[in-house]
Amino acid sequence: QVQLEESGGGLVQVGGSLTLACVASGHSLRNYGVFAVGWFRQAPGKEREGVSYISRDGTTYYADSVKGRFTISRDNAKDTLYLQMDSLKPEDTAVYYCATDLGSRIDLGNWRRVDYWGKGTLVTVSS
Repeated sequence: QVQLEESGGGLVQVGGSLTLACVASGHSLRNYGVFAVGWFRQAPGKEREGVSYISRDGTTYYADSVKGRFTISRDNAKDTLYLQMDSLKPEDTAVYYCATDLGSRIDLGNWRRVDYWGKGTLVTVSS
């Protein structure tokens, strides 16, 4: 089992910034750096959607809606994933989830295929 815990959500004004963090733990977490980890989000009344993920070699992938505004990174020594969110918009309001399936990539277009999830952290962007 792998446990994921997000932090860093909150209330921010349009155009502002937030940084989310996700710490991984668990007895199966022998080497955090060997698998892809990513972020999904779910807005009120909408389906969960992929935001970004980072592969074990550091390659990053983003949804079109956040390209140029969000930056994903990881610190393997700390078993921690980050999401720097800049130029936030009201449509970025959602619960943000950290996720992994302990594989080499994450299918951002199909959240149901992902095995491990954090409990989420709420980001609210006010206009």
